[in-house]
Amino acid sequence: MSFTVSDGFPYYIELLGTADYKDLLYSNANFEKLQKLSKEESEYRFLPDKWSAKQIVGHMTDHERIMIYRILCFSRKDTTLLPGYDQEMYVNNSRFNEIDFFDILEDFKSVRHATRSFFKTLSNEQLQLKGKAWKFEMTIEDFLKATLGHELHHMHVLKEKYNLI
Repeated sequence: MSFTVSDGFPYYIELLGTADYKDLLYSNANFEKLQKLSKEESEYRFLPDKWSAKQIVGHMTDHERIMIYRILCFSRKDTTLLPGYDQEMYVNNSRFNEIDFFDILEDFKSVRHATRSFFKTLSNEQLQLKGKAWKFEMTIEDFLKATLGHELHHMHVLKEKYNLI
């Protein structure tokens, strides 16, 4: 790997490797893994100052919502510079730890369903349109790849650091 998580989107895109991002978009494998978590596991933190598994899944959902909004803007040729976002602020101001894990997971599934539905409306030409969010200018296709790579990153964290999936 030539990028690290601190590099942001290029790291997430690189995580996909040779995988077809469309296969990942339509896969339910990660949802099936997450569905198996118990209430206790969903509340687990591997260190006191780290997010719970619930917060991680909620964060993945927030991130996908934000990324798909960006893709929507770019697909409509909106040239407004879109800002980054503070993931800590989003998680700290959420109710993820109060909400039942399966409700959080259902929300993530709903967002993914909306992402899939929107993706079907995009032409090959639109997938090659570029947009800029924060410091990254990329094609819509790359923003989608980064979204899916972000999910892979957090699933890896849940496996390697949390020993949950």
